[in-house]
Order: sequence, then structure tokens, then C-alpha cells
Amino acid sequence: MLYHNWESQTYDEKWSISYDERCISYAADRFVTIAGRAGWPYPYALELGCGTGFFLLNLMQAGVIGRGSVSDISPGMVAAALRNAERLSLPVDGRVADAESIPYDDNSFDLVVGHAFLHHLPDVELSLRETLRVLKPGGRFVFAGEPTKWGDKVARRLGQVTWWACTSVTRLPGVEDWRRPQVELDESSEAAALEAVVDQHTFVPADLRRMALAAGAVEVGVGTEELTAAWFGWPVRTFEAAVPAGKLGFRWANFAYRYWQRLSAFDSSILSRFVPAGLFYNALITGVKPQPPERLAGTR
Repeated sequence: MLYHNWESQTYDEKWSISYDERCISYAADRFVTIAGRAGWPYPYALELGCGTGFFLLNLMQAGVIGRGSVSDISPGMVAAALRNAERLSLPVDGRVADAESIPYDDNSFDLVVGHAFLHHLPDVELSLRETLRVLKPGGRFVFAGEPTKWGDKVARRLGQVTWWACTSVTRLPGVEDWRRPQVELDESSEAAALEAVVDQHTFVPADLRRMALAAGAVEVGVGTEELTAAWFGWPVRTFEAAVPAGKLGFRWANFAYRYWQRLSAFDSSILSRFVPAGLFYNALITGVKPQPPERLAGTR
């Protein structure tokens, strides 16, 4: 909680989060990739581990969700998400909450979403059980952006090598103006160390499916994405963190995003056909809360 409170003021900048067409499309594409378009718009949705509201708010803008609630164990993140919702004029309320003990009634939501939060939880299966409890019968959950075991190992190693290269090269004469002030570099290193503490898990896709089934979900689907896109994206993100803010400019940002898009498309259309799913960086999972037996009997 302390780490995410600290991060809440600069989180959007750190992860290049926005609430424009770029991230609206990204969020909607993640949703469609794992859950399709059936059920849109979901009348009422909850985001667990909301951070600054990235996933829920952009899905609302994409037309996936009508009304929303956000929750996070960090008061700073909930406050940031509600500020973003107010700025976007979106109907959202929020509560500080532990995803393993969700403070909402049974059968409250049509949809529960989350992005890059399951790996922070001590007990993932318990959170999935809680998710199913607050969903209405037939309601769906969609969680994206979860690191896979092997994809994360490769991505973090690439980030470490890039950080070492950037901070070493920018000590050389003639390129000193490409080096962030040392105090900012130290803060980034401290943040990376703290992040390693709060990251509790990486996932094997089959194990993630097993946990969802054990929690009671049906129609469980697990997918993975980003292979070469992650190999490109992690060094780029690390490089951006190592140089002075504003040094790279819009042309760089546009190049990085467009190239990442091309690599993501290559990963999904070509490499996903023969590369093992567990080697991709991001895992996505969806599932549905079962209908009560009497309701199912009534449909026969």
C-alpha cells in the first residue's frame, strides 16, 4: 500500500497511461482479445486494483461499460482514479478495498475487470472467489496484463541490461545532457527495488486457468500476448526512465508506440501459431459466474 500511495502521483506518467484514443483502443483490444464483444455494454462494472483507473475508465469510453466502481488497497490510487473519472465526466464511485475481501454485496456487478493487479496479491484464488461472489449470476470477469513466468524473466533482464547501458554511456563526455540528475536515477532505482517486493507472482497460463476453475468459474479462457513487443517495450520504457524528462519528445513517443503496435500484431498473427503460450509476456484471463441450478432448469 505504501509503495502504491507513493506511486499514485506519477503513475500515469511512468507507464505512459492516457485516456485518449491510444489507450481507449488498447484497453478495448485487450478485452476483445480474451472475452469478445458479446454483452456490451455491461451496465455496472467494478475494477479491482484500479490504480489510477486506466482499465475501467478507458473501457467506459470505449462503450464496454455503462457505470463503474473502482477499488484499490491504496487510498492514493483510488483518489487518483476518481479525479480522472471526474475530469472525464464518467459516472464512477470508489472504495479503498482489499481484493481478497471485496466490500460489496453478493451479486452486485455485471462485470469485474482488472489490469496488472493479480500478481500483487498474496492469495490469487481467494480473490477470484471474491470476484465471483460479487458478480451477478452469469456475470463475467476479465483480467489482463499479468506477467507470465518466463516472459517476465526475459523482460526484466532486458530492462536491467538497458538500465546499465544507459547509465554507463551517459557518463561519457559529450552525452552528459542525456543523463537524468543522479537524485532522479536513485529514485528510479529505489522504485524498482520496491516494485520487486510488491510483485508477488508470475504465472504459468495453465496454473492461472486451474485457479479460476478451483474458485468456481465456468467458461474460463486464458490467453497470452506480447513476445517481440515485450522485448522491444521493456528496453524502450527503461531508456525513457533513464534520460531527462522531455528529452525525447513527441516524435520518439509516436515511433515507440507505432513500432510496439506492429510487433504486437506480428506476435498475435504469426508467432502465436507456433511459439508456446508461456513464453509470451502478458497473460489474460476471463471467466463467468455460474447460473443457479434452478435458473438453468427453468430455461429448458
